[in-house]
Amino acid sequence: MVNKNDIKKAVLALIEAIGEDPGREGLRDTPRRISEMYADIFSGIGVDPCGVMTTVFDEGHHEMVIIKDIPFYSMCEHHFLPFFGIVHIGYIPKGQLIGASKLPRAVDILAKRPQLQERLTSQIAEAIVKAIKPNGVGVVIEAEHLCMTMRGVKKPGSKIVTSAMRGIFRDKAATRAEFMSLIQGR
Repeated sequence: MVNKNDIKKAVLALIEAIGEDPGREGLRDTPRRISEMYADIFSGIGVDPCGVMTTVFDEGHHEMVIIKDIPFYSMCEHHFLPFFGIVHIGYIPKGQLIGASKLPRAVDILAKRPQLQERLTSQIAEAIVKAIKPNGVGVVIEAEHLCMTMRGVKKPGSKIVTSAMRGIFRDKAATRAEFMSLIQGR
């Protein structure tokens, strides 16, 4: 649970530490605004993503299912700057389909914590495996990191791409290639 009062105190100290006047009109409510923002952007801490993947349908479907271009926003745990982009998820069910909105909800839960893109990618795949035990899962994330674009190397537009493959997506090159082809629109 986010402690908004402690965040307000920390932001006030930060404003003072950078040499600004926290009483200035434009900064007066900044500690409160940031505490509310952090409560939202870190609302996934301690939440089990499998808890939202409980709506399943026994349809006897055994072919690939893909949800692509799921937007997400997260915070880099190294610099506390945002990274954002899209997530592509594919899975081959053992008859059980996940409700279509449940995967984006799980992505949001996992993204709303201090994160590394590589960990986020694996956590999404592992949560799906745990929730429905499919024949396989593939997750690809494409993201831009503000720690690379507004500071450091300053390369706007550069993206990091990560993948996590489980089950048949890892074991069968043809399945992996089909997934990659479908998410790339070919």
